[in-house]
Amino acid sequence: MSPGPWNPYTALSPEPVAYLIQEILSSNRSPSAWELIEEVEKRFNSNWRARWMVEEAIRALIAQKSTSGIHRQFLESLLEGDLNTALSGLETPRKEVQTGIDSLIRKSVAYRSSAAFQELVTFVARFREYAPYNNMLVKVQNPSCAYYATEKNWNEKFERSLKEDARPMLIIAPKHPVMLVYDLDQTEGKELPEELTRFSKFEGEWKQEWLDRTVENAFKHYRIRIDFKTLSSTNSGFATIARGTDGEKMRIAIHAELDPPSRYGVVCHELAHILLGHLGTDADYWWPSRMNLNHKTVEIEAEATAYIVTSQKGLKGSSERYVSRHLGEGAVPNSVSIDLIAKAASRIEDMANGALEERKPRAVKANPRRLF
Repeated sequence: MSPGPWNPYTALSPEPVAYLIQEILSSNRSPSAWELIEEVEKRFNSNWRARWMVEEAIRALIAQKSTSGIHRQFLESLLEGDLNTALSGLETPRKEVQTGIDSLIRKSVAYRSSAAFQELVTFVARFREYAPYNNMLVKVQNPSCAYYATEKNWNEKFERSLKEDARPMLIIAPKHPVMLVYDLDQTEGKELPEELTRFSKFEGEWKQEWLDRTVENAFKHYRIRIDFKTLSSTNSGFATIARGTDGEKMRIAIHAELDPPSRYGVVCHELAHILLGHLGTDADYWWPSRMNLNHKTVEIEAEATAYIVTSQKGLKGSSERYVSRHLGEGAVPNSVSIDLIAKAASRIEDMANGALEERKPRAVKANPRRLF
């Protein structure tokens, strides 16, 4: 009797496990070590031998020339991060935060049916006529710009006029060498959707030491620099790779005109982007590398993390309104990692609660693979 076709999910060897991991990566997911092991065990019918092939399968994929740089960096960050802890059978981090995330999603789904949400959607939809190249040109001229239009469009579509001494930006236009456009901040007139003026607002009993400690510990423990500067009114902050000195790994800019509780809420969101690996890992693998996620997943993860941290402090923000923009069918996308949200939230809480010791870089390995 001749053997049947080879089934990659029944053979107990590293190859089928690697095959499954490739499937996961191809679906633009970057699970935690615990989530990856659970998926492997589920696919192989809880066969305990499958989990002990995960590490060998990952190493084989790293060595494979066809593995992309982004996927290779994610796999290396698993090996250097939580894989051994997850394989040892320690409980996943997600237990403490699942209820909070479920609550956030329920509130977000409810908000999507509100008049305020529909008003925002209608407002944003009017900006879709500009080409991606022009969007890039505007970002070069004003990195914090979120909404822009010509003087005519501001007047006719939005019932807003230019302020005195409004500063224009240049884009390329058909049949014209250039066209002048203006940021929302350069206009005045009809009232804006409430969410655009309060989308980063956090309120509650406030302790300035939370923000002060977080800024200090972010730099001392993670080499993340946090600056406060003037940004567009619709851009509360951003995180990016640091290009400075003093061993900085990442940099965060927060809109200086926000009040202290709101500054803290935005800091939590931007720190979450870094610690969740949305910008890639660092040479020391102090956080994972998860750059193959889509925008919806990235924003849900970051805001869910900020929601958990600020809720623990008794602060009330607008997380449900923010997350509502990125939800699909009202459920958490399977690309969202509850484990890594829990871990990032715990790290950010620690930054606010007390002084963390200075963290030393690890010894550099020979020919490390990293994207920056």
